Amino acid sequence: MTKCIMLDVDGVLISGRPTDGQFWTHTMKDDIGLDPSVLVNAFFKEHWASVVTGQSDLIPTLAACLKRHGLDIEAEEIVAYWFANDARIIEDMVSDISDIRSNGIPVFLATNQDHQRAAYIMETLELGMKVDGIIYSAIAKAQKPEAAFFQFAEQSSGFSGTDILFIDDTLANIEGAARAGWNAVHWNGSNSLAEIVTEHSP
Repeated sequence: MTKCIMLDVDGVLISGRPTDGQFWTHTMKDDIGLDPSVLVNAFFKEHWASVVTGQSDLIPTLAACLKRHGLDIEAEEIVAYWFANDARIIEDMVSDISDIRSNGIPVFLATNQDHQRAAYIMETLELGMKVDGIIYSAIAKAQKPEAAFFQFAEQSSGFSGTDILFIDDTLANIEGAARAGWNAVHWNGSNSLAEIVTEHSP
């Protein structure tokens, strides 16, 4: 029996730019003069794993990386641009979450995020008012699909794997959740959250 929903964020609840749904780096070079491939190679490939698991902090790590690669742009400007352009909330999903919670089933976000974006999601985007909490990789010190993430989520929420319905758009995360004993559904947008929950309810 489903007693708790665990919901991924990026690609499920949040998708792309608020204006058009395009990926957040779509016009980054024109907007702030930084080629996104440079950012990927200089920062994300080398440093993101440590940032997203809470081993290092986003701004100082990014700033050091930019300096080392001779990039003349402030880390704060990149992060502000990123967060603002990766913030399109899927309103149908929010509506379904509200209905689910009104029926007594808590909904948690279960997501790979650093501390700063997790706070942005919950506070600036005000999703903290729409869900029962957030479980994220930087605080768990492990990221999906690692077993430690799912163990931390169970401990934090108070629900065991058989109680949880987990929805994510990344197949590897679904497989990791299934190995942890969770009921896991691969999100592809073909069914609404409400339909998925109904299908997996007794």
